[in-house]
Amino acid sequence: MTERPPLPPFNFETATLKVQMAEDAWNSKDPARVSLAYTEDTEWRNRSQFVNGREEVVAFLTEKWKKERGYKLKKELWSFTGNRIAVRFEYEYHDETGQWFRAYGNENWEFNEQGLMQKRFASINDLPIEESERRL
Repeated sequence: MTERPPLPPFNFETATLKVQMAEDAWNSKDPARVSLAYTEDTEWRNRSQFVNGREEVVAFLTEKWKKERGYKLKKELWSFTGNRIAVRFEYEYHDETGQWFRAYGNENWEFNEQGLMQKRFASINDLPIEESERRL
């Protein structure tokens, strides 16, 4: 199995780097690229949706970024221990009608020994905003 440094156990520097790498990958809006950070059998809860495995991750993200246009994400390290990292995030996007939203949320991540994310649990809330209120 391919390693995806930094590897657990995490310290402040490696956890911060892992969060930045995730932010950069998600902002690429490239589902195949993003999926490589996860185990083949990764388990996700994203809002009320459950996603299992890399193939479902690619399908999920492909659909997500078709609907969430102009997507821009910012993640921040919240906490870490051993092979787990918690982040807070916000992202902005607009829908097909041009309505802008800011989404706020928290994610809990669990990594295997190779540094691939095996579990991702996300809680997310969307807030409609005016384009003039955008921060990202």
